[in-house]
Amino acid sequence: MHFTVILRILGILLMIFSLTQIPPMLVSLYYNDGTVHAFAIAFAITLMMGFIIWLPVFNVRQDLRTRDGFLITVLFWSVLAAAGSLPLQLSQSPSLSFTDAIFESLSGLTTTGATVMTGLDTLPKSLLYYRQQLQWFGGMGIIVLAVAILPMLGIGGMQLYRAETPGPVKDSKLTPRITETAKALWYIYLSLTVACALGYWAAGMSLFDAIGHSFSTVAIGGFSTHDASMAYFDSPLIEAICIFFMAVSGINFGLHFFAWRQRTLLHYLKDPEFKFYLVLLLGITAFTFISLVLTAAFDPLDSLRKASFMVVSIATTTGFTTSDFSHWPSMLPFLLFVAAFAGGCAGSTGGGMKVIRILLILKQGHREILRLIHPNAIIPVKLGKRPIGDNVLEAVWGFFSVYLIVFVIMLIGLLGTGLDQVTAWSAVGATLNNLGPGLGGVALHYGDLNDSAKWILCLAMLLGRLEVFTLLVLLSPAFWRR
Repeated sequence: MHFTVILRILGILLMIFSLTQIPPMLVSLYYNDGTVHAFAIAFAITLMMGFIIWLPVFNVRQDLRTRDGFLITVLFWSVLAAAGSLPLQLSQSPSLSFTDAIFESLSGLTTTGATVMTGLDTLPKSLLYYRQQLQWFGGMGIIVLAVAILPMLGIGGMQLYRAETPGPVKDSKLTPRITETAKALWYIYLSLTVACALGYWAAGMSLFDAIGHSFSTVAIGGFSTHDASMAYFDSPLIEAICIFFMAVSGINFGLHFFAWRQRTLLHYLKDPEFKFYLVLLLGITAFTFISLVLTAAFDPLDSLRKASFMVVSIATTTGFTTSDFSHWPSMLPFLLFVAAFAGGCAGSTGGGMKVIRILLILKQGHREILRLIHPNAIIPVKLGKRPIGDNVLEAVWGFFSVYLIVFVIMLIGLLGTGLDQVTAWSAVGATLNNLGPGLGGVALHYGDLNDSAKWILCLAMLLGRLEVFTLLVLLSPAFWRR
């Protein structure tokens, strides 16, 4: 384990992250909201911490190993959450405790969107902007951003990229060099953000709201600058734009890259994961719409509007709301919440277990049924025309098993803090899937939970963002052996 190079990278990344305090400082000065000092102090503390960590080891030059990549990824997300919480602790409005500030910061960076803050409409503009910015940087992963920068500082980044990128197959690169891959992803990410912001602005949002909501839409985060979320605007056009960009951001960014490079959209329809993703969204939307009409919850037009928005928002793990779906009739709240377990596609900004894993589990289940009928047959599992190796299938089943075990352990932990079953179950699911809104006592916000429950959910958010194994591997004794 190269601890010196790990410290050097951590110091550099903290110094880089300190620069993210500058935009909210400028927003604070523009609106004269009185919080510029909180961001200035946070900037100085984060910069100094990074410098102190970096200075003793600034001459170290070593290649990162895979194990180093896992450790620096987990360390950086943990330290970053602490650094990101500083403005929230230092600001007088709102006055957040240490636990609440860490929870809010980690929720933003992991794009979970679970909030402990209320009264958003009266908060300083700079703090509202800062929350949205946290989600935007967390969306594609600050580590991937660092991969584009660190090679210029003499640090290799492929190990960080593998530790951070979601999905069962992580070694495929869009370009021959990892630096170019990271840059390509960020160009696409930035382009989608700009297009989304312009769409919102043209549809009637203020420029401030348009920028803020574009950050959390493309990041599939769900933070809003208003307590009522997207319902504040009450605009079918804004909701349609939001649906489009949520759905697009839930697609594998590798497909977006090839669309940009080849100037074609045909490859989307050839991708099995994308087709399954589309079928899930359309199928659940149709079922939800029919259920709302049959139960007379809303009129038909309103039912279509609410069903389409809420299904895409919850299924992609964005977490925007235009209606309190937890009070919808029949099985709909449970159905929508379970849809978030599939989440977005691998290589997207979405959370959940990823659509491709669910697809592979279904395909392998179908193969086992066929094997009962034809015991001696050799039946490969295929994605499109490509056979999937047993090692990948074993990894998918391993992930699925560990995911459920972690879910159950955290559920028992939350029940032990005194929460009721619905609140505990949905809170774990909402944070582990990086969704945000839950059911029961966490349908609107998480501010009423006790501190013990919040720390358990912080761990759940981190596990969900790093796809469980990246964090759990650090608990293995074999990881630390020489």
